[in-house]
Amino acid sequence: MTRRFLWTGAALARATGGKLSQAFQVRGVSIDTRSLEPGDLFVALGGARDGHDFVGQAMAAGASGVLASRPVDAPHVRVADTFIALQSLALAARERAVDARRAAVTGSVGKTSVTQAVAAGLARAGRAHASVKSYNNHIGVPLTLARMPAETERAIFEIGMNHADEITPLSGMVRPHAVAITTVGPVHVENFPDGETGVARAKAEIFDGAAPGAVAVLNADNRWFGCLSARARARGLAVRSFGRAEGADARLLDFAVDAGRGVVRAEIDGRPLDLSLSQTGAHWGLNAMCVLLLLDALDVRREDGIGALSAFEALPGRGAESLVRLPGGGGFTLVDESYNANPISMAATIGSLGARRAEGRRILALTDMLELGEEAPRFHADLARPIADAGIDLVYCAGPLMKSLWDALPSTRRGGYAGQAPELASMIAGALRPGDLVMVKGSNGSRAGQVAQALRALDPRTEGAG
Repeated sequence: MTRRFLWTGAALARATGGKLSQAFQVRGVSIDTRSLEPGDLFVALGGARDGHDFVGQAMAAGASGVLASRPVDAPHVRVADTFIALQSLALAARERAVDARRAAVTGSVGKTSVTQAVAAGLARAGRAHASVKSYNNHIGVPLTLARMPAETERAIFEIGMNHADEITPLSGMVRPHAVAITTVGPVHVENFPDGETGVARAKAEIFDGAAPGAVAVLNADNRWFGCLSARARARGLAVRSFGRAEGADARLLDFAVDAGRGVVRAEIDGRPLDLSLSQTGAHWGLNAMCVLLLLDALDVRREDGIGALSAFEALPGRGAESLVRLPGGGGFTLVDESYNANPISMAATIGSLGARRAEGRRILALTDMLELGEEAPRFHADLARPIADAGIDLVYCAGPLMKSLWDALPSTRRGGYAGQAPELASMIAGALRPGDLVMVKGSNGSRAGQVAQALRALDPRTEGAG
């Protein structure tokens, strides 16, 4: 389907205060020639790799025009600073989409999954716009806004941070009518002298840019709920809560796995609700509650929210499952949670693995959790308790920080230890049996994804693929 025009060159010039070289129109906005689509505007951002050096590649890939800060051999709008111009374009996009109700999501874990599940609900309700991938930083948020069509009715944005004072300007840019903080925990704590307290304060910055009358959706089970609720109300937001806690507006009563699907029993505003999810991770019970409250705040019918959640599939690296055939016959189930990791998400996924039925053994393959500061060894060693509680059969560890967990494990649970992630897959491969259930989790920087990729490649059907 042909994309509609998003911006004319003249509108781009007005929005950014730039000078138009010649008339052109664009259907999208891109900052990367590798993902640029024909008809896009290429924004030549500066940095370690100057985007102006890639203008030729952008035009060859089908770009219709360029936003540039120096002369280029292409239809363009010339501005003083392309990053500032991108921000100006984002604000112009927000102002021209006069009917759009916007929501923003942050949190120590789960923000991408919740954002994309909300996006699925918005798509059922009308003309929707959403963040792609994890475009949640000082570039990704304005880029997502700049891509928002004028006729948008509802939009959802993901906002991330790893330092204080990062969320406030992004919230002000989005000006959300609803916000959600999925949870707060010890993530990026090495960047906060006051630890988790600083993380909670930084997450609360999402309230700073909220539109008048906005709704804050908060996790009633999180120990920071009281502080966050008070901060939200002080900013004039109405608070809606989700969790297992008594009194939560969206209260999760039970989560189970049956016939390969997650089964949720809940109450929203005192009314019973049953959900069937394609997701089997136990954390999806709370995710679903958060999603439904956000959709309520954006005036999406409950039926659309339920339908979207029922059909929503796991994102790559965030719980996606596959049956991997073994060369000798039979196969094992791989649960890929390799996108990222922190103590909260680790405990949740370990618990989910323990709750799963398995024909064979439940096996964990873990790589280092990063950005945890001086307490990192303790956070890793402490995983031994949820592993024991979940009844995990074997644990494979890789990385210097995971050595602390390895040392804390009883010998009966030790599968193998490696200094680096790439060495781990071969250890696991040599021990696999048909019917085993294997979960891979770790931080991006510790290369957990390579372990998952190598395990998938054991399947004879992948030979010669790609």
